[in-house]
Amino acid sequence: MEREGREGRVSWWLRRRARNAVTRAEQEARAREDLLLAAAAAGFPLALAAHPEGYGCSCERIGCPTPARHPLSFAWRTQASSDPDTVLRWARSRPEANFITATGIVHDVLDVPYEPGLAALERLESEGVETGPVAVLGEERLLFFTTTRTPDDEDEWWPCELDCHPETMDEHPGLRWHCQGSYVLVPPARLPGVHRPEVAWVRAPERPLPDPLSLLEALTDACAAYAGSAAAQDHPDFHGSAAWPAR
Repeated sequence: MEREGREGRVSWWLRRRARNAVTRAEQEARAREDLLLAAAAAGFPLALAAHPEGYGCSCERIGCPTPARHPLSFAWRTQASSDPDTVLRWARSRPEANFITATGIVHDVLDVPYEPGLAALERLESEGVETGPVAVLGEERLLFFTTTRTPDDEDEWWPCELDCHPETMDEHPGLRWHCQGSYVLVPPARLPGVHRPEVAWVRAPERPLPDPLSLLEALTDACAAYAGSAAAQDHPDFHGSAAWPAR
């Protein structure tokens, strides 16, 4: 009888643990969907991206240079959507997938190293400047979402020396301007080697998008100050990384 009692308690504990695990998984899935739907509600065009597998990438490319940071399809720009039903269908069909948002359509992104990005964020808010949505990429980068400068008529589009495309990211180790033809990860994306989301909102996506020029001075000043610091010299992420080839 005593043995049966012990076995009964063990079985009950295992069943309870299994139920708790399912509940946590459901909560995490719901939280992921809520974050993606919030980005879609803000009008961000989303597309499926690769996800981490251990310290590597879920894609089939050997030695992927940007694991878990690139779209699944080369047609990501035309596939990108802010339709909530489409985003929800993608999220549920690919429960492990990260998502990117295509820039230069609805919004641009000013992408800066983590330390100068925090300094710029503090300065802007102390000056009463609307920063708009801001996301953090691990402890590597801060992403400032702004209105896009890409016009409807592409013949009128003006280039900028800070423009960053997926294949030129290593050329822009400091401030990067993601506009036409580029993309960034959106929360709650995960990076290789970690189990928790490493891309998160610092300022909510529903905030109004600011003019990029209203942020540019603070961001460039902070990056210039950081570039000459000892911390920058010792920080490999500041010097860029290999980019996912567009072709």
